[in-house]
Amino acid sequence: MSKLTVKDVKISEMTKSDYIKPIRVNYVQDGKSKIWDLVEVHHSVAAIIYNKERKRLICVKQFRPGVYYHSTAQNDRTNEIDTSKYPSSLGETVEFCSGIVDKNKSLKEIAVEEIEEETGYVVSQQNLEEVKTFRSAVGIAGDSTTMYYVEVTDNQKKSSGGGIDEEIIEVVELTIEEAQELLRQPVTTAPAEFLFGLLWFLQNKKN
Repeated sequence: MSKLTVKDVKISEMTKSDYIKPIRVNYVQDGKSKIWDLVEVHHSVAAIIYNKERKRLICVKQFRPGVYYHSTAQNDRTNEIDTSKYPSSLGETVEFCSGIVDKNKSLKEIAVEEIEEETGYVVSQQNLEEVKTFRSAVGIAGDSTTMYYVEVTDNQKKSSGGGIDEEIIEVVELTIEEAQELLRQPVTTAPAEFLFGLLWFLQNKKN
């Protein structure tokens, strides 16, 4: 049973944001003038965390308003969304620990901080293995995500995690079999970077 509950979902126009900036790009391609609207966002880091003692992938579950919004019928996206018709579970995603790059710190420093804040595990930068840097939301943003892999033990878990400030994050542990089952599902709310990370792990690190 999910611990996440959402109600009083209201839709309004965005006037200002600390996280995204809508912009318009004008350019000429093959002699033809074009326009493309996109959003400027922060780059990010993500971490595949594997507890090697208990053979569990350490993941997080969050409510993602964008996923929830696009899980509703278009004609129901008025000023308020009926949560009795559209339960909050529609917007819940299982992901790897991640965070935006909004500090004057190295990517590894930020990854270490996010791992502790979200999952409660304390890791060192030296133990982070870089997996890949890739682009996300290429149609509207094109921001980059750098993904790492790290192995942990129970002794490294120093808190329950769950994020900081107003974050509401649930720590979820997946067995290898559960991870494989997620990949077999024809429809999922999981983001593409999570599915990529699962495939990478199963191909490169699965014992």
